[in-house]
Formats: sequence, C-alpha cells, structure tokens
Amino acid sequence: MSPISTPFTDNTLLMNVKPYAILVLIATLLILWYRFKRSPHPPLPPGPRGLPIVGNLPFLDPNLHTYFTNLAQSHGPIYKLNLGSKLTVVVNTPALAREILKDQDINFSNHDVPLTARTLTYGGLDLVWLPYGAEWRILRKVCVLKLLSRKTLDSFYELRRKEIRERTRYLYQKGQEESPVNVGEQIFLTMMNLTMNMLWGGSVKAEEMESVGTEFKGVISEITRLLGEPNISDFFPMLARFDLQGLVKKMHVCAREVDAILDRAIEQMQRLRSRDGDDGECKDFLQHLMKLKEQEADSEVPITVNHVKAVLMDMVVGGTDTSTNTIEFAMAELIRSPELMKRAQQELEEVVGKDNIVEESHIARLPYVVAIMKETLRLYPTIPLLVPHRPTETAVVGGYTVPKNTKIFINAWSIQRDPNVWENPTEFRPERFLDDKSCDFNGTDYRFLPFGSGRRICAGIALAERMVLYTLATLVHSFEWKIPEGHVLDLEEKFGIVLKLKTPLVALPVPRLSNSNLYL
Repeated sequence: MSPISTPFTDNTLLMNVKPYAILVLIATLLILWYRFKRSPHPPLPPGPRGLPIVGNLPFLDPNLHTYFTNLAQSHGPIYKLNLGSKLTVVVNTPALAREILKDQDINFSNHDVPLTARTLTYGGLDLVWLPYGAEWRILRKVCVLKLLSRKTLDSFYELRRKEIRERTRYLYQKGQEESPVNVGEQIFLTMMNLTMNMLWGGSVKAEEMESVGTEFKGVISEITRLLGEPNISDFFPMLARFDLQGLVKKMHVCAREVDAILDRAIEQMQRLRSRDGDDGECKDFLQHLMKLKEQEADSEVPITVNHVKAVLMDMVVGGTDTSTNTIEFAMAELIRSPELMKRAQQELEEVVGKDNIVEESHIARLPYVVAIMKETLRLYPTIPLLVPHRPTETAVVGGYTVPKNTKIFINAWSIQRDPNVWENPTEFRPERFLDDKSCDFNGTDYRFLPFGSGRRICAGIALAERMVLYTLATLVHSFEWKIPEGHVLDLEEKFGIVLKLKTPLVALPVPRLSNSNLYL
C-alpha cells in the first residue's frame, strides 16, 4: 500500500524545500541585477571569432567587399569584427544603411580617418576627412554653392569640350591605323587633363600644363595605392609612431610633390592677377577658391591656403580614378553586350545624329545613357564600402549596440546586388533605371548609394555626372569598339580604395560617324 500523504508530511517537505528556493531566487535576482548593471545597452552585433590581440585580421580576404558579403550569410546583415584594437561593424542592407545615414545621421557624420589620408590632406583639412562641425560646414557650403554649382560648372564647359575633342581626335587616328588602345589609360588621361584644366587652366600657362599633368599622373597612381594599402598603424594606434610599413613616410613624399605643384599653381595665379589686375572673373576652380578664401578671411572659421590645397587635392584624386573606372566598366559591359551598345547608339543617333558631335546639352535627352551610368555604379560602385563612418556617441543600430568611435563599413556593393532588393541583381540591365526613375544619385533611396548619403554625401556628384556622361556618350557615339585578337574581355574586379577592372580593357576604336571632319 502506498503511504498516505498527510498535512504534516506536506508541511515538512515545504519547510525543507523553501530555504533552497529562496537561495536560488536570490542568486537569480543577483545575476540579473549584475548583468543589467553591466549591460545597460543591447549586446554587440554577432561576428566571427578571432585570435587574441590581432582579432580577425589574419582571416581578412583582400577582396573585402565580397568577403564582407559572404560573412553576412553566416552572421546576419550587421556584424562585428575585431581588427587589431579597432572594433569594426559592417552593415549590408538598405534598412541598416538608412538607420545610420538618415535616422542617426548627425551621430555618424564623422569619418574614420586613415593615417595616410591625414598625411595627404594637411592633417585632414579637406571635405572628405574634416570632422563634422563649423569648419566642415563652411567649407562644404563654399564648395557646393560656389565651386560646384550649376553656374560654375557651366562656365567651364569649353574646357571640358576641348579635352574631349582632343581625345576623340587621338582615338580616330588610332582607329585609322587599326591600332588598339588601353581604354582605361585613355580615359584616365582625359579625366586628368579635364580636371586640371578646370582646377587651374586659367592660372597655369598652357605650355606648362603638360609637364604638370605628367607629374600628377605618376603621383596620383601612388597616392591611390597607398590609400588602399592596409596599415597596421590604423589597427594598432599605439604603434603609429613607428610607421612599421613605411606607408606614412611614402605618403609624405607624395604629399610634398603635390604640395609643390599646388604652390606653383597658386604662385602663377597670383603673378597673373598682379600683372593683369583682378577683373572679378574667375577662370578656374583655383581662382574661385582663392577668392572665397579672401571673402571668408574675417569669418568665425576662416579658410586657409591649406584648406584650398586640400580641396584641390580632393578633386584631383576624386575626379580622375573614380570617373575613369566607372567609364571603363561601362564600356566593358557595353562591348560584352552588343545589343545594349546598339540601343545606346540608336538613342544617340536620334538625339545627336551621325552628322554631328555630342554636346553636354544633349545629355538631358539621353535617358538610356544616363541609365547606363546608374547601372554601372550599381554593379560596380566606385567606393564599394563607402568612406567608413565613426559614431561620436554609442548608438543602437539594428537592435545592437555600436560603441562610439567604432569603424562603420556600409557595404554598398552588397546592398546594390541584394537579390531581395534587385531583380536579377548580377545582370547588367540599364533599362531597370528607365522603369524606376525615382532611383537617383541623391542618396535618398538606400538601395542605391554610389555616392553615399546624408550630410557626408559626395559633394562632387554634379561634376562626376557631367564628366562621366559626356565622355561615355562621346565614346559610344563616335566609335564602334572591337576586342582585338589576342586580348580578352574580362570583367573581374580588383578591390582597393576604388574598385577597378583587374584586367585593363584593350579595344580597337572604329570610327562610325558620317564625316571624318567630325573627328577634327
């Protein structure tokens, strides 16, 4: 027979259990209180495990944009990496990009400045690297409203036109000789000469422009390489003074070379003004900047000569390699897809005609050419991870804590190829931007961020549009393009501070206009 439970035996059991239950309850409450006290914020984002001291550094793939995209498959759309002593967070979706670039824009308005960039830009006095504040706001206002305004850019059209016509003549000669050209190299020369003409074409003597251009071509390539080189001093700031890889030392050499070129240009401009007087008309960007420097001399945050030179540096570096790579990718895609090339040429024939040459005024009536530029920047964003941001205060993004001063990568390359956002995302289909005209360069659509968004969106969008569209339309309208025997068309990317073709595009330009005089 089973024992019969009585009130006495039940009470005895309760008396025996109760002290243990109280101890367990107290311990649980203490643990919860301790954890709550230590972690008032949500947890850090998830992420792969790293090694002591070096963290995830040894596991990084050189192609960071694809490496970061693959990590998102395992760890979710937001995750952390410990790169040396630097906490890094990567985001990979439009919604998370919106949280950072719109909802919390002010907090994330500073950029994470690499030491080589600080060395190049007079301690970070340019638009890209200056911290968000009064100094940056004044400099950006001056540049956007005065230097990069529609009126100012329109006034330099003849400089752009002259350079495009010279490059077209050269390509025509190569076509007549049936001699292939390195397309990227020719575009780079065009962008370099075009940029320099706008920067100081009215200040530097014409005979000296070529030698200045030759100096710049070599140094810009080295600057771009150094900016893209991983620097141990950025991952371990305590080691910065040792410059173990010598990258800062090498950048100092480049900076001195560029500084000497800029000083000569400023000196020539001042001699010109003292000789001819100041008629109030600005013939290039340098004259505009120096005039604005004088106007802002008494402001709360005056513009200095170093500010002027840092902004010019931005335009030289940002206006050459970036535009070059965009046009080269576009040309490679069009040559690979003859039906798309034909459609672009048909639009150009309807608007421009085969008995005429492309002018910038035609661009507004060339929606398919504009769509080609957009689709190129979608598939091949110039800066695939954008310029890294840095929060000034601890924030919460995507439900996770992001401590202040964390390095933030926004993976635009991944966002713009997201199959949840884009139909057939890896296909080059310019017509998608004819169907969706709301998707523009202004950074308000977080599916498409080739120039960034928010307060720190690229200031040179209007200039980039003009340079890329005018050059691209001219190349497509003036020539048929053929891949010569012995060369291959390869669209594999090479990651760096800017995204570029791993194998340079080599093609033969075949004149297609009705009259050879149109190439002269």
